[in-house]
Amino acid sequence: MNNLIKINYETEQPTVSARELHEKLNIESNFTTWFKRMCEYGFLEGKDFFPKMEESTGGRPSKDFDISIRTAKEICMIQRSEEGRVIRNYFLDLEDAWNTPEQIMARALKMADAEMERLKADNQYLIADNKRMRSKEIFADAVATSHTSILIGDLAKLLKQNGIETGQKRLFEWMRENGYLIKRKGSDWNMPTQKAMELGLFEVKESTVNNPDGSVRINRTTKVTGKGQQYFVNKFLKRVE
Repeated sequence: MNNLIKINYETEQPTVSARELHEKLNIESNFTTWFKRMCEYGFLEGKDFFPKMEESTGGRPSKDFDISIRTAKEICMIQRSEEGRVIRNYFLDLEDAWNTPEQIMARALKMADAEMERLKADNQYLIADNKRMRSKEIFADAVATSHTSILIGDLAKLLKQNGIETGQKRLFEWMRENGYLIKRKGSDWNMPTQKAMELGLFEVKESTVNNPDGSVRINRTTKVTGKGQQYFVNKFLKRVE
């Protein structure tokens, strides 16, 4: 009687393949027609049977169903055949074995192991997430203690090194679009806006350049202050959390 028909113990309750049961019962009609007729006895999808796809010998998926042992026993009775009687008795013996104290304990241990593995996976994710957040905190703290002004391009490099996808061009564009830099073309283009200066986010360094014709040209360079670095780092870190 052992291995008369394969039992699937991976599901919440033991199930068998409807196709294999159809074969073992020596049903003359094809599987699809037979199973449709069986369903007319009131068996419900999602309760008594569950659809699944299997690879056929031709490589194309064929439809099968996992059916509960209780449903399989009823189907065996419906057949009114010797094969049906033998297989039903086989299922009855399996049910008796399934409900022994040893089997109940084995299932409980299996469920506990599965829960333990799930908790381990969750814990590993939390540890990794904590490390990620801690690295961001260290980065933000380091920036917070900075008293040195840096170029916007250098700020873009700092952000990128800490997992924030940006670059100098993109950062300039973002600052213009969000009202931190003047976006009007002209001599003030890319200079800090009044709002940004009042917040203390930038400073403008001026330097003189002597032209070949003897004239003097003044260059103005926008730099991000220590306060500005902290401000933008915190703003971008919150965006990627």
